[in-house]
Amino acid sequence: MAQQNEYVAAIDLGTTKVVSIIGKKNANEKLQIISFSKAPSTGIKRGVVLNIEETIASIQRTIEEVQLNSGIIFGEVFVGIAGQHIRSVRNRGYINLNEVDHVVNIEDVQKLIDDMYKIPTEIGEEILHVLPQNFIVDNEAGIKNPIGMSGKRLEANFHIVIGQTASAKNIEKCVNRVDLVVSDLILEPLASAEAVLTEDEKEAGVVLVDIGGGTTDVAVFFDGIVRHTAVIPFGGNVITNDIKEGCSILQRQAEQLKVQFGSALGDIAPEDKIVTIPGI
Repeated sequence: MAQQNEYVAAIDLGTTKVVSIIGKKNANEKLQIISFSKAPSTGIKRGVVLNIEETIASIQRTIEEVQLNSGIIFGEVFVGIAGQHIRSVRNRGYINLNEVDHVVNIEDVQKLIDDMYKIPTEIGEEILHVLPQNFIVDNEAGIKNPIGMSGKRLEANFHIVIGQTASAKNIEKCVNRVDLVVSDLILEPLASAEAVLTEDEKEAGVVLVDIGGGTTDVAVFFDGIVRHTAVIPFGGNVITNDIKEGCSILQRQAEQLKVQFGSALGDIAPEDKIVTIPGI
């Protein structure tokens, strides 16, 4: 059997569904999807785990199906994280390079990043991602990659993603309960961006908007760099609830109407469509 490190497994914990997936890295370092499975999600609301046991059951169901279909037993997974508790800030850090004509190396850059993980946050929060925006070497700004440059002072601007520790721990707890280890928690809009955006789009400037059931994830890219991320606590379920209340119908009927007849563009939506809804 192939080595497990050839494969990458991930779990997407959504408000309406839980998805597990496994892929294999090809020669171009791209992922070829081997198997995936999805199950209804009843223990998560707006990206936050509210019922541990129900969330575990959904994860267990999808993991078992993926492993059965692929024939691959894995022990580690990447897991997406979202929720209205997610926030982002900007910060700048610097280090002085002691040697004369010091050549910036990967250890210097990593030291800057590690320092950002130590900045103070609110009680009950933790830093999820530290994303370099650009670097400055001896007041020379706008540098994307400073490695190999000579200088006495290295600075950088960072985009920092922060989330609630309790929410992250609850996700890890659910995953651990199905005998898996969380390799890393990935902010949902960043994961979505890697899946659907091209490098040209990121360079030219693009906004990714991923409307889920409970949250809307946003990521802004320009010049190939993440400029802004956000998780808005409103998603497609808000539309479903509006249809339910406005038409006095059941939740499942409202969801079916939205999926079958809804349109994001009003100009192309039929004006005279008549839909019959069975009574209870």
